[in-house]
Amino acid sequence: MDFVPLIDAIGEPATALAGGVVLGAVFGIAAQRSRFCTRSAVIDLVRDGDRRAFAVWAAGFATALLAVQMMLHLGELSVAETRFFSSVQSLSGAVVGGLVFGVGMAMTRGCVSRLAVLAASGNLRALFGVLVVALFGYLTFAGALIPVRDAVAGLLTTGSTGGNDLLAFGGFGRPVGIVLGIAALLAALAVAALSKASPARFLGGVGVGLAVAGGWWFTWQLSTQVFDPVQVESLSFVRPFATTLMLAAGMLGTVAIDQGLLIGTISGAGLAAVASGDFRIVTFSEPGAPGILRYATGAALMGFGGILAVGCTVGAGLTGGSVLALSSVMALLAMMFGAALADRAIDAPKR
Repeated sequence: MDFVPLIDAIGEPATALAGGVVLGAVFGIAAQRSRFCTRSAVIDLVRDGDRRAFAVWAAGFATALLAVQMMLHLGELSVAETRFFSSVQSLSGAVVGGLVFGVGMAMTRGCVSRLAVLAASGNLRALFGVLVVALFGYLTFAGALIPVRDAVAGLLTTGSTGGNDLLAFGGFGRPVGIVLGIAALLAALAVAALSKASPARFLGGVGVGLAVAGGWWFTWQLSTQVFDPVQVESLSFVRPFATTLMLAAGMLGTVAIDQGLLIGTISGAGLAAVASGDFRIVTFSEPGAPGILRYATGAALMGFGGILAVGCTVGAGLTGGSVLALSSVMALLAMMFGAALADRAIDAPKR
């Protein structure tokens, strides 16, 4: 798609911002209507055996994987020069950061993207969590926690594994990635059928996956049409909150896709919540609500862990997982394990 006329009309940063708004709106609407949440998918499954939330999550993951692998096979996308494959990635950061992030999302009852959607729906607890995530994401990305981040990240890297591409490890070509995507989608459909998950929620999960695939396509197209370098990437949420805080503090010079993603997600989720009657002010004063200290701790862990793992459950889980990056798959599994472990240690004794 030719974005040059739009770039000439409004400039490169504004074009990236606009694309982020569109992608974020699709994600926000789909995530709000489907209640897409990695934390719920994991905890509902291990706590009660309820597979409905997992079916919705699996729909998103499988759709992103299949769509991205097909684009790669057809030459509509290239990820060779992305951060996942053009530089050494931290496996220790993926595991440790993923575990820390998973504990945090169990404590705050939602990952970063889920908190953003809930905040747009009137949940002030989630809004508080988002602000803490942004602060600790910034401290880890560009502030006082850099030494801790680097110390953990340097323990084990893909330099010792010979790369970060899961398909390359087995000597497989791109068609195998497509087969994996088809198998994942069929499995998601089977789980949805067996658990009697809502078809509307399942389609919402598909929408989340398409937004991730769209992010990859848009940034790659943009990278081939602009003068200044554009990083080919897709949706993530910890880094955008951190960079937006840096922008507000005058540490960055211009807006980019990160800010558009947040604007679109919050706007889309908010409009969807209002239209569906789901918008409701929720505070810490409600009976049974977790305390503010628990939320602050969990959000701080997600801010630190998300940057260390180079992505949240969306940024590492779906974005990195859709290109079959070893570090991202390890981070996703660590996040899921951390969430299940934290739920058993913190919430299970109260039931």
